[in-house]
Amino acid sequence: MADTRGYAHRVDIRVVIDEVWQSLIEPARLARWYAPQARVDAREGGSFWLPVDADLTREAHIDVYLPPRRLRLIYMPLPGMPDDDAVIVDDFLLHSEVAPPGKSGALTILRLLGSGIPDGQAWDQLYLRLRGGWEHALLRLKASLEPLPGSKQAGARKPPPAPKK
Repeated sequence: MADTRGYAHRVDIRVVIDEVWQSLIEPARLARWYAPQARVDAREGGSFWLPVDADLTREAHIDVYLPPRRLRLIYMPLPGMPDDDAVIVDDFLLHSEVAPPGKSGALTILRLLGSGIPDGQAWDQLYLRLRGGWEHALLRLKASLEPLPGSKQAGARKPPPAPKK
């Protein structure tokens, strides 16, 4: 197997952990910040299917399902990519903390660790797309969940539109 690479993202979201968890596993909520028409069989051994855009559909096996703390996805091979025995993984880790002094409300820390993308030129474009795409998507997730200033209701703000590809 060739050398691999990955990415790590962190986003702090000022809502309770269950709100963030549901936004990862419920198709209607996924549509608000990441992928319309998502299909999720939310359980260990279940499936996660996301048509990201016209050129990319991601299908994964749910390897670890520990509500509301951890969701690990192992992706199926992508058509048109080299057969490098690649095992691409996204591991979502959620943690709740007490809000820092001067801040009120809940704080959920979401970390996403992506791994297993082969370190070869044929994979460069996909690697950059996944790394950058997740960075933007997690910011849309934060925007879709955090209340507007002066509001106490989660989800009071609609997420910004997804970037045009």
